[in-house]
Order: sequence, then C-alpha cells, then structure tokens
Amino acid sequence: MIHNVPYLAAVALAIIGLYAVLFKRNLIKIAIGISILESGVNLFLITLGYRENAVAPIYTNLPEGTSIPEGMTLPVPQALTLTSIVIGVAVLALMLSFAVKIYQHYGTLDSREIRRLRE
Repeated sequence: MIHNVPYLAAVALAIIGLYAVLFKRNLIKIAIGISILESGVNLFLITLGYRENAVAPIYTNLPEGTSIPEGMTLPVPQALTLTSIVIGVAVLALMLSFAVKIYQHYGTLDSREIRRLRE
C-alpha cells in the first residue's frame, strides 16, 4: 500500500487542479489550478520512472553485482519532467500577464463578468 501513495497524491493533485480550472471564476485561481494540475502530472511522471535501489543514470559506476538496465532509474521521465517544469513556468507567466492585462482593461478578474462585458 505504501508504494501507491505517490500515485494517489498525483491523482489528488490532478483532481484538485481540474476542479479549480472547471469550477472557479477568478482568472488567478484558474491559473493556480492549472499549475496544481501540472504538478500532479509531474509527480506521476517521476513516480513512473522510480526504481527501488537504483542509481541516477548520470553515474557510470554501478554497485557490484547489478546489471546496467536493472541498476539505473529511467532517464526519460526525468527529462520529460524537467521539460514540463520549464514549459509550465513559461505558461504560468503568460497566463498571469494575460490576467493583469485583462484586469487593466475590464477592471475585473471574473471570467463570467468579462464575457458579459465583451458583448
């Protein structure tokens, strides 16, 4: 059961983030929800690449008696997660800058109010 905790945490983060994206009206809360959802996906990717008693793939010297595929963690989920973090920071900055511009133009961050004012 203890091995399932990271998967359960990833699902919980994804559900919390999805709830904020779908049911909140404030643009800042929607941006925070997307960031939480992204954290859940990153945790899931890292959890997929975990192997017990394995070393990082950057090391070349393995412990005695272990073969190369079994003795190292998977490098692809780590690379995907690093890329996802960089893209997520850029997307979050873009969303927050859009929210600032929308607030300056409409005077509110409520998505329903902005939609009503646009018409």
